[in-house]
Amino acid sequence: RHPSEPASQVDGWFPKAHDVQLRLQAVCLILISVIHVVNGKVEGGRLEALFHTPFRPEDSRHFQIKSSTTFTPRPEKRFDLSYADGSELKGFDAQDVVTLGDFHGMAPFGLIFECNSPDFNGVDGILGFGLPKPGTEGRQLPRPILWVLTDHDDPDSNTQRLKRKFSFFSTDDAAELQLGGYDPDSCEDSMHYTPSLSATDFIVGVTSVKFGPHDYGIDNAQELLQFTNPTGGEYLPAIMDSGTSCLVIPGNKLDGRLRNNPFDDFSSLWARDASFWVTMGGRNFEIPFSSWYLARTNQTCVQPSPEGMQGLLIGDVFFRSYMVEFDMEDELRPIIGIAKLNSDFNPVDSSILHDYNLRPAPVRRLQLLRGEETMFSAAHTHKLNEVDQIPIFNKKGTQYFMDLSIGTPPQPFTVIFDTGSAVFGVFTYASQLPHSISSRLKVASPAKVPMDDVSTLMRLGTTDELQQSWEQRDQAGDAVELRESWEEGRASGVEDG
Repeated sequence: RHPSEPASQVDGWFPKAHDVQLRLQAVCLILISVIHVVNGKVEGGRLEALFHTPFRPEDSRHFQIKSSTTFTPRPEKRFDLSYADGSELKGFDAQDVVTLGDFHGMAPFGLIFECNSPDFNGVDGILGFGLPKPGTEGRQLPRPILWVLTDHDDPDSNTQRLKRKFSFFSTDDAAELQLGGYDPDSCEDSMHYTPSLSATDFIVGVTSVKFGPHDYGIDNAQELLQFTNPTGGEYLPAIMDSGTSCLVIPGNKLDGRLRNNPFDDFSSLWARDASFWVTMGGRNFEIPFSSWYLARTNQTCVQPSPEGMQGLLIGDVFFRSYMVEFDMEDELRPIIGIAKLNSDFNPVDSSILHDYNLRPAPVRRLQLLRGEETMFSAAHTHKLNEVDQIPIFNKKGTQYFMDLSIGTPPQPFTVIFDTGSAVFGVFTYASQLPHSISSRLKVASPAKVPMDDVSTLMRLGTTDELQQSWEQRDQAGDAVELRESWEEGRASGVEDG
């Protein structure tokens, strides 16, 4: 609690533990202080003891395998997902017709038959819009839904014109997912783009985080990222993730890379009507007090990172001020676009399919970047994009839900929407699994997969490691990028910019 806050708000200093991946929420941070955590796994004590409230399967809808005529099981692909807070999801892969907004197609998904987390009480599963992962996770988990729908391999689907991109924004009580692009009316200014620093996570390079009174502006704000030996090219990787409620900034000096503790400095400067200014690609993005402080629940949505985490998490506080586009047309180099959100634009309450003439990202110019130097505005050319606007339900500004259906005939589900993972799964009852499936599950070895952004930022390590990763990807992807550039040039007939 900041000294200026009344004692009655002490419970609001950290958000309540709503997030599925909980990553850095209050429960996780408290547990770290009393339980040994090694490589993201809790040692000592049963996992069930981590939660005061048990998971209640009766509050969720479960997929009825025998009710779908198009269902195909893949029980040989078992998974055991573990999250930073001790949550576990166990299940296996399957395939069926998935309907998302106005689009439908045959797609893989997970059937979850065991869960220990109360974060799933009252919901039916999770839908991740993250990037495909390498290694065990990529081989064992279902291919991300948007990637499958845009593979265009299913002749019975209606996704032939759908682009492999989506946009997302939030308000205090609602949110919206836009498949295939974005509605230009939802933006107050033009979209600016930067390449992701990773092919497996939506990561941007943050060169500065300032904090101070909104009325005084960024020039008079306090710098929270004070690099020890500044040369002008320093930055920290930051994951953009709707599955994280808050802005997570370093809670230590990052092994000497910083001269200060950013979270301690923020705590001492805490003030109402103050703003953050986050600098990415040379552009400053203001996060106002109304976004990082949740008035309805008296919660300060800013948190310190744990020891070992080498960057930031940019969560829902950012999506309440900006429209963010995630462009995955280039598999080797995803692109992130950011535009100021139009405050007068209201999220839809039912899915709507539109065609928009949009200025695409300047792909060839972005290929020259590593992600931290600058951002480019959209190309001058226009392309027709089919965009499906889908309503997202916003729970207290900390968790997002959306509706979809699976199977033939369709079975409806409400799932948690998350840009930080690629996991797509709904619940099913283990006791109701046909013998043909349960018998194969008994002999299948589950793939154990850790699922949290903290581990990602710990693995990334230093900026030098990111640079080396980019160079390796460049060497492997030159031919693919060149071919795609030629194809784009032939299609448009005009140079970017």
